[in-house]
Amino acid sequence: MNASAVSSPSAAAVDPATAPPPIEHRLRDRVAVVTGAAAGIGRAYAWRLAAEGAHVAIADVQPADETREGVEQAGRDAFVQRCDITDPGDVQAFAAAVTDRFGRVDILVNNAGIYPHAPLEETTFDDWRRVLAINLDGSFLMAQALAPALRASGRGRIINIASSETWMVSPNATAYLASKMGVVGLTRALATELAADGVTVNAVAPGLTGSAGDSPRTTVEDMLPDLFDVLPQMQAIKRPGTAYDLVGVVAFLASDDARFLTGQTLVVDGGMIRR
Repeated sequence: MNASAVSSPSAAAVDPATAPPPIEHRLRDRVAVVTGAAAGIGRAYAWRLAAEGAHVAIADVQPADETREGVEQAGRDAFVQRCDITDPGDVQAFAAAVTDRFGRVDILVNNAGIYPHAPLEETTFDDWRRVLAINLDGSFLMAQALAPALRASGRGRIINIASSETWMVSPNATAYLASKMGVVGLTRALATELAADGVTVNAVAPGLTGSAGDSPRTTVEDMLPDLFDVLPQMQAIKRPGTAYDLVGVVAFLASDDARFLTGQTLVVDGGMIRR
């Protein structure tokens, strides 16, 4: 699957309600970093940013050949380096390699994350630390390492990924919800600290979202098999979300159209949460 497939499938083959939003080409020649972009929603973000004109650097612990191919098929440069976002040394090395390759960084999408759910009594401290390390520490380390380049851009953008679940009654999610609410707090703090240099910092809080293109299915279904049937009935828009429902929001936040928007968390969950 290539970038054009993500951005502009045949109109006859796609339900207008779930088709990807139109490409505005707002990011021409900017440089975007996307973490966790080897597959799933992160890959969709990378492909959409490339379709909007950005070169894309991918940080992941998994091979990202397909993501690279999609970025290059969109006519943009792709850079891939293995990076454990919980390791300060790995993150610093990645940041140095990206700035050496492109000479700049304009956009950071902190997408990498995990979604474990377990009862409190069954959550070990190692489990807790792993969730916080990937979902929160990684976003902090990437923002810190790339802050100089984002400041130098003059119009830097950081887009963190939270979760609408933080405002829901959700059992067996202590570590996950703590990590994602931490992302909201990090977003607000960074927005204040980086604003003087033209850097905006916002978060997207998706609801239940499939991880591949227009598919509403995800590995979450293996853990909570009834969720995709029950949860959408509680939303204003009564269908599961897809990656296509998120990529346009991320592209908007990365663009100059969002230049006066910072410190905010946009809930994208079909109208489940009203804030």
